[in-house]
Amino acid sequence: MIGRLSVSLLTIVAIISGVTIISQAQPEPLLTRHVREVTRNGQAHLVGHLPATQSMRLVLVLPHRNQAELDDFLKELYDPQSASYRKFLTVEEFTARFGPTQEDYDSVIRFAEANGFTVVGTSRNRMNLDVTGSVANVEKALHLAMGVYQHPTENRTFFAPDREPALDLALQLWHISGLDNYSIPKPGLVRRDASVLTVNPNATTGSGPDASFLGSDMRAAYYGGTALTGSGQSIGLFEFLGTDLTDLATYYTNAGQTNHVPVTLKSVDTQSTSCAEPTCDDTEQTLDMTQALGMAPGMSSLVMYIGTGGLSGQTLDDAGIFNAMATASPLNHQLSCSWNWKPADSSTDNVYFEEFAAQGQNLFVDAGDDGNWSHAEFVWPADSVYVTSVGGTDLATTGAAGPWASETGWADSGGGISPDDFAIPSWQVTAAAGCGACSQTYRNGPDVSANADFSFYVCADQAACTANEYGGTSFATPMWAGYMALVNQQAVLNGKPPLGFINPALYTIGLGVDYGLDFHDITSGGNTLGTTSGYDLSTGWGSPKGSALIDALVGTPTPDFTISASPTTVSVAPGKSGVSTITTAIAGGFDAAIALSATGQPTGVTATFNPTSIAAPGSGNSTLTLAVASTTAIGMYTITVKGTGGGLTESTKVTLSVTGNVPATMTTPASGSTLGTSNVKFTWTAGTGVTQYQLWLGTSGPGSSGLYTSGWLTTTSTTVTSLPAKGATVYARLYSTIDGKNQYNDYTYTEAGAPATMSTPAQGSTLGTSNVKFTWTAGYGVTQYNLWLGLSGPGSSSLYTSGWLAAPTTSTTVTSLPGNGVTVYARLYSTIGGKNQYVDYTYTEAEAGVPATMTTPAESGTVLGTSEVPFAWTKGTAVTQYQLWLGTTGAGSSGLYTSGWLTTQSTTVPSLPAKGATVYARLYSTIGGKNQYNDYTYVEQ
Repeated sequence: MIGRLSVSLLTIVAIISGVTIISQAQPEPLLTRHVREVTRNGQAHLVGHLPATQSMRLVLVLPHRNQAELDDFLKELYDPQSASYRKFLTVEEFTARFGPTQEDYDSVIRFAEANGFTVVGTSRNRMNLDVTGSVANVEKALHLAMGVYQHPTENRTFFAPDREPALDLALQLWHISGLDNYSIPKPGLVRRDASVLTVNPNATTGSGPDASFLGSDMRAAYYGGTALTGSGQSIGLFEFLGTDLTDLATYYTNAGQTNHVPVTLKSVDTQSTSCAEPTCDDTEQTLDMTQALGMAPGMSSLVMYIGTGGLSGQTLDDAGIFNAMATASPLNHQLSCSWNWKPADSSTDNVYFEEFAAQGQNLFVDAGDDGNWSHAEFVWPADSVYVTSVGGTDLATTGAAGPWASETGWADSGGGISPDDFAIPSWQVTAAAGCGACSQTYRNGPDVSANADFSFYVCADQAACTANEYGGTSFATPMWAGYMALVNQQAVLNGKPPLGFINPALYTIGLGVDYGLDFHDITSGGNTLGTTSGYDLSTGWGSPKGSALIDALVGTPTPDFTISASPTTVSVAPGKSGVSTITTAIAGGFDAAIALSATGQPTGVTATFNPTSIAAPGSGNSTLTLAVASTTAIGMYTITVKGTGGGLTESTKVTLSVTGNVPATMTTPASGSTLGTSNVKFTWTAGTGVTQYQLWLGTSGPGSSGLYTSGWLTTTSTTVTSLPAKGATVYARLYSTIDGKNQYNDYTYTEAGAPATMSTPAQGSTLGTSNVKFTWTAGYGVTQYNLWLGLSGPGSSSLYTSGWLAAPTTSTTVTSLPGNGVTVYARLYSTIGGKNQYVDYTYTEAEAGVPATMTTPAESGTVLGTSEVPFAWTKGTAVTQYQLWLGTTGAGSSGLYTSGWLTTQSTTVPSLPAKGATVYARLYSTIGGKNQYNDYTYVEQ
C-alpha cells in the first residue's frame, strides 16, 4: 500500500525569520506580536497598572536558526520519493542544526540577569528561557508599561503590555510568553442539558453504566483487533491544569477494568500537578487519559504535561508545555491537546510545531464544540497547518464492546475555514477543490473525526461519576492519539520509523481509490456546514476504519536486518588472537539464514566465525576470532564483516590493532562510571610484557595526579582510601612499563556528587500561605532538581511538585499553601549521575486565618450618626489588609462609602444620610492573598 502515499506532500513551512544581528543603539521589537487588538483599538479601557513590585514569570523564546534550510528539510522529510523520507532528528540533532547557538542562548541569559531577572528554567533545545522578575524589571527591560484593562465583553479585568516589547539585545527574540492574561483557555468538552437527560437518559450502546461508552468501546469500534495495543509507544497530553489520579482509579474500578499504563504528571512551571474541587476541575484531564488509554491499553507510558493557564488570573504557558513535549526524553511520538485559546499572534507556537514535525511527533488538537468556526469565540490551535484537527461524530455500535454500526456528523462539531487566515497547505488543495463549502485560499478543518456525542462515562472532581452527560471533540482527540500509538507500533513491527506528521498521508489516502476501505465516510448530520461524500467541514475525512487505515498509513512491511560488532576494536599481539561478537537483528518480517564473511585482513591474519551463519529467521550471535600470526606487521587494519541472506547484504566494521607487547587496561571501575568516596579499588589486566604499573588520579585533565599516585606496583590493583564528592570529572592514567619504556591508557570517571540542601525556608519554620519561595544550594554534580511537598509523611506530594528543574535553577515558588497549622513534609530531589538522591525537611503551615469582626458600632439595629461615624474591628488572624463597604441596596453594596484597603483596624465615615434606611456593612479581610468578609446591618437616623 506504500504506493498510495507516493505523491507530493506538504510543504511544511512557516515564515519564521532567522537570527538577525542588529545595532544595540535602538531597542528592537520581537518577531511576533504581543499587543492585544482590544487594547490597540481602545475597546478595552485602561483602568490601572500592575504594581511595580508584583512578580511575573516570563518565557523568552528564541527563533530557529537556518530557517530556510529547515523549511527544505521538512519538505524532504515528508516526501516519499526523497532519500530523507521519515529520517527524523533527535532533539540533539535538531538543536545542532536548527536551534539557537549556545552563544546566542548565553547572551539572552546575560541580558536577563543584567536586567534584574532570575533564570528559573532552561531547555536543552535552547529555545526557551524561563525567568522571573518584578513588573518594574519587565517594564524597564522591555520598554513598555504593564496596564490593567477592563475586558470589553466579560465582567473582569486583565493585564497586558501597552506596546510591543523591544529589547536592548543584539539577538532578535521570537516571542515573550507570559505578558498578559487576556485569553482564558477553553477545554473542548460540553455537558448535556439536564432536560435532555430526562427525556433520553440511555442514548448509547456502550458497555459502561447506563449503556455509556468506555474508552475500550471506542477501541472496539475504531480498531476492533487485539494484536496492537500501543506497546512501546507513549502519549503526551497537553493540559492547563493538574488532575487527581483518584478519579482515574475510580473510572477503572467502576468499569471493572485495570489500567496497566504508567501515568506521569509533569509540571513544566509552577502549576500544581494536583487538582481538586472547588478551585480546580479535572474533568478534561481525566477524560483525556481514559480515551487515550482505552484506545491503546498496552502503551509504555502516558505523560501529562501541565502548565499555568487554567486557574483564574493565570497567564498561559503554552510555550512551556509545547517545548517540554519537544524536548522530552524519551519523546512521545503522539501528542494530544483538547484546549483552545486565542494568542496575540497565531504564529507564536510554530517554532514548536515545526520541531514536532522534524522529530517525528504528531499533535492532535480538538476542533472545538461551537460548530462553524466563523461563529466560534476562538478555535486556535485547531486551525494551525501543523496539527491534525479532530472533529466530532455521533457513533452507534452493535452493542456493548461491539463493532462500529453507524455514524453521523455531530451537530456541535467544530469546523470550517481558518479564522486565523492560515494559507491552505499543499496537501489540502485537491481535497478542498472537491468540497463546495471549503476555501481554496485558507486552511480548512477538521482533518479527521471520531465520536464526540453525549455518550461517555466520566469520573471527575472526586464526585459521583456520570453517564451520557459529557461530550465534545476533546473525547475524539486523545482517542485519535491512542489510535496513532497503534499505527506507530505497527510501523516499528514493520521495521519502519514512526510516521511523524500524518496530514500529508491522510489526504493522500482520502483522495485514493481505497478511501472507503480506510475511513468511515460520514455523509449525514454535522454542523451547519453539513457533510458530504469525501472531505467535509464537519468531519474531515471521517473516522478510522479498523486496521485498514493503519495498514494504509504504515505500508507493507519491508524485510530487513542489521549487523553489529562488539567490541568494534580488537587489540592483538603477534602470535595471539582476539574476538568480537557479531550480532544480527531482523525487522519487517525478515526470515532467512544469514551467512557471515570477513574481508580486509592483512597477511597472516585469519578470520573465523562460530557459527558460520545465523540460522533463520536471522536473529542471533556469532563469535568472530581474529588469529594474528607472529609475522604480521604491527598496525591498524579495518576488517569488513558482511552478512548475506534473504537477498540482502549488510555490513559492519571491526578495527584490528596489531600491537607488540600490550599495556595494561582498566577492568574496574568501568570507564565513565561514578566513583565512591572511600576504599575505591582499581583493578587492571596484566597486559603483555609489562614489568610494573602505576596509577595516577587527578581532576585538572588527562595525566593529572592531584588526587592520588600509587607509586610503581608489580600487582594489578590498588585501593584509594578516600576521594572527594564534588561531582567533578576524575582523570585516571594507568602506566605500564614495557621494555624499559612507559606506555599508558587514559580513563575518565565522575566523582560522587553531593545533593542539594535547602537554604530557605529554614528547617522547622512556619510557611506562608502564598508565593512561598524555596531555595537550595547547587550541590555537586547535580543536573536537575525536584521539590515535593505533602502532608501524609516524608516523600508525599499532595501539596506541590515542581517538576524537574534543570541546573543551574536553584529555586521555585509555591503560589499557594493551606493555612491549617499542620506539618508539611518537603523532599528535595537531586539527580546525580542519572540517579536520584533526596534530603527531607519538615515545616509547619501557617495557622488558618480568621477574618476581622466588627466591634463598633454594635451589630443589629444600631442607629448610626450622620457625621464622623467611627467603625472599629478586631485584628483577626493572618489578615494583611482590611476594607469597609457601606450601602443601602443590599448586602455587599457600597453606595454610601468604601474605605479602600487599610492596614489599620478602624476608619471614620465623614457623613451619612438621615433617612432611616437600613445600612448594609461589609468588612473585608485579606488572608493568604484571598478576600473573606463579614456582613452587618445598621439603621440611618
